[in-house]
Amino acid sequence: MRTHLALALAATAALAACGTQTGDRIASGAAIGAGTGVIAGPIGVGAGAVVGGVIGAVTPAENVNLGRPVWDK
Repeated sequence: MRTHLALALAATAALAACGTQTGDRIASGAAIGAGTGVIAGPIGVGAGAVVGGVIGAVTPAENVNLGRPVWDK
């Protein structure tokens, strides 16, 4: 069960941590970090949210560009 959860969270992190605005990246990074922190327990949620938010804040938008969406091709 934990393996499936870890894989789902990794896929979410790879695909959802994007955004052109800094606020978008902070929010998505914090949400993904909190979701990943659930594995570690209650203390991991807060720590994961902080780490994810900081990573989202310092990552430039051009580093998370996944290209054109599939539906626009």
